[in-house]
Amino acid sequence: MSGAEGAHAAGGNPRRSFFQRQLEELGARFSILEGGPLATDFGAATAEREQARQLGLCDLSSVPRIGFKGANTAAWLAGRGVALPAQPHRLARIEDGLLACRLSPGEALLLSQPWGSSRLIKDLERAWSIESAGLCFPVPRRDSHAWLALVGARVPAMLAKICGIDFRPHKFADLTLAQTQVARTSAIVARADVEGTGCWHLLFDSASAAYMWQVLIDAMSEFDGRPVGCAALAPPGSAQ
Repeated sequence: MSGAEGAHAAGGNPRRSFFQRQLEELGARFSILEGGPLATDFGAATAEREQARQLGLCDLSSVPRIGFKGANTAAWLAGRGVALPAQPHRLARIEDGLLACRLSPGEALLLSQPWGSSRLIKDLERAWSIESAGLCFPVPRRDSHAWLALVGARVPAMLAKICGIDFRPHKFADLTLAQTQVARTSAIVARADVEGTGCWHLLFDSASAAYMWQVLIDAMSEFDGRPVGCAALAPPGSAQ
């Protein structure tokens, strides 16, 4: 599906991406994931996969995610099969490619993938109760945070223009995250490479979505970067 047709195919009151207008203006073709529009490609899937090896910007805001916060977070998640990294500012790949990020000793962020399953996130949402979880509380990150992926070899050079952290691969390893300022906006940056290609996930307050999109488009222009659909990030042979 393309344009508004794909964006509204989910029903009478569909979820919209925080970047819906920008994606439609660029001619994105959408699929529907968990009731929200996901930009699969912009009409040139093969070229976009090549672009992603250098510098691509991909909207993942419709992909399921959830946070948990509180002193009992790690223990409650472990009891349901989610083993967080031992140290904060790290992430781990677990079931169906889901990324388990440990933001602090008592805070976690779970990110699904557009080519994987969100079953575990749904199971956790159903399982949570104040009686069973104690000091572990859900945080609705899908509603509060926009999510973009920056992918390709030129990402560290581009980010150096708008963030003080050195994201070069030998300085910022795979499965590392930082809570920092990107373009003067508080953000989570989590590196989780895909099939050997560097991928930095960027999550930030959804109220800053339009501003951040324009900042990134401007910053990428020097390095011949451009938006790509999520198909450009998917491992070969994966479902999308």
